[in-house]
Amino acid sequence: MKISILTLFPEMYEGFLNTSIIKKARLKDLVEIECIDIRSFTTNKHNRVDDYPFGGGQGLVMAVQPVLDALNSIKQANSYTLISSPKGTTFNQKKARELSLKDHIIFICGHYEGIDDRILNYVDEEISIGDYILTGGELASMVISDAIVRLLDGVIKEASHQDESFEEHRLEYPQYTRPLIYDGIEVPDVLLSGHHEEIRKYRLKESLRQTWHKRPDLFIKEPLNEEETKMMIEILKEELKKG
Repeated sequence: MKISILTLFPEMYEGFLNTSIIKKARLKDLVEIECIDIRSFTTNKHNRVDDYPFGGGQGLVMAVQPVLDALNSIKQANSYTLISSPKGTTFNQKKARELSLKDHIIFICGHYEGIDDRILNYVDEEISIGDYILTGGELASMVISDAIVRLLDGVIKEASHQDESFEEHRLEYPQYTRPLIYDGIEVPDVLLSGHHEEIRKYRLKESLRQTWHKRPDLFIKEPLNEEETKMMIEILKEELKKG
């Protein structure tokens, strides 16, 4: 996969590209990520990439010319162009998996008070990472890229994906490591038993419990199967006993 990021601030990506999973994926040649400086494409004699909005208003708007010239310099037949926007569909794990199948993703990072709306005629999809406002699209592009890259074959073990939060519309079960006791809090005995089936049941039940407490809305997206239904009845009885 190739990811191209059109941005006014390519320096923002130095740490992102050279740490953790993203760095490993790049070193393994599983993904190519490039940053394109939009400013280098402007034809404005003062090197500007923005201007005041027609009709008046606060702030500045990114101009269409440098953005589209930057886009056209790299866009190919198999390219899929994204822009982060509060008007876009909300990004989630399903969308991450869908995008991980693309050959070439291009991010356009907006800035200032917004972009010239004509740019959207050249965009395949608008995506939102949440109902809040960021200074620019750079952070959103990093979030989406990270979620996509870790799903590519060979980046991390496939088994690691299967139990993660949101993969099955459930939150992940609690995890523990050494020491066995810390500040009086012990690791659950079942995890030390070596009984794989009992551990599986414990993890499934705790996954359901976490989801019930923190994200009950996720149950709407995926109905409970027979085993999960029995566990949820047990969980609710346990919760009632706690008062």
